Amino acid sequence: MSDHAGIIVGCYESHVQHAINMKSQADSDATLRRVSSAIVLGVAILLILAKLWGWMATGSVALLTSVADAVVDALAATATFFGVRFAQRPADSMHRFGHGKGEALAAFTQGVLLGSTAVVLGAESLWRLIYPQPLTAITFGLWIAAGGFAISSLIAAMQSWVVRRTGSTAIAADRTHYLMDAVMNGAVLAALALTRATGWERADPAFALLIAGFMIAGASRVAETASRQLLDHELPQEQRERIKQVALACSGVCGIHDLRTRDAGDRVFVEFHLEVDGDFSVNEGHDIVDAVERAIVALFPKETEVIGHLEPAGMADERLDDRVLRTDHEFWTPINNTPLRDRCEHGEKE
Repeated sequence: MSDHAGIIVGCYESHVQHAINMKSQADSDATLRRVSSAIVLGVAILLILAKLWGWMATGSVALLTSVADAVVDALAATATFFGVRFAQRPADSMHRFGHGKGEALAAFTQGVLLGSTAVVLGAESLWRLIYPQPLTAITFGLWIAAGGFAISSLIAAMQSWVVRRTGSTAIAADRTHYLMDAVMNGAVLAALALTRATGWERADPAFALLIAGFMIAGASRVAETASRQLLDHELPQEQRERIKQVALACSGVCGIHDLRTRDAGDRVFVEFHLEVDGDFSVNEGHDIVDAVERAIVALFPKETEVIGHLEPAGMADERLDDRVLRTDHEFWTPINNTPLRDRCEHGEKE
């Protein structure tokens, strides 16, 4: 083995075990996603029945708002249930990048459902503010709201743990629903308690209107997060710079340009053009690219697919980086995306 080949091996030999650990972690995360989505779907159905019973008994528009949110939660949990399973399907001939965006699509659906429901309930709350109605069976309604608050808080805590472990977009969106559901149940408790204590009939729709506004804010956050994945938003600039630094640290690399990244939910995709000395053989160049790809994979805690395109250093061609910079200059605030390249042309050959 040549000295150059030995250096290349040293760049990635420690990543073999990393790949094995990543496979085991991915299997564990997939199981967590499936179990969590199944539990949440079952709980969502139970909450609908309980809150519907409470609303029919009390006539509270705040409880009605909570019922509608529970229905949305059930629909969202259904979307998550199937979205998580769809996203875990392996790549096939028609989806060579995999099915990871299934989670983002499920999350975006949740955001649309939640926002639409909030608008309708906000209108109903305004109507009841203008034309208030007396409430009945307030004590029973308080028990329903208290139970809903406890269950929603437990579900949100479980989902927070799963999201920290797996980074699931769909479950993170579902967790937002249940965090909001806990806040809503707290608001329903406050509304019913205030009505019971003071007899003020407008307390219930006033709190319901606040809940609707909170739902709209949450829906916009969920939809924004999901849309970043659906539209192939780049990774944060700090991560992009780290990728470049790791690539340039490998032996034989002269430069890197046309770096493209995206987070597909269950995995990260990284593509780039790698510049090496034009005097290297094809095999030597391939070994260098392979070493860089392995080093980049080791940067991320979840499954990562890296594709490097080999180029001789100093070759003049039309580059994506140049097109992106022109576009940013015309439409957006320019970013520091200057390609790191041509170290071999400045006496820095490895």
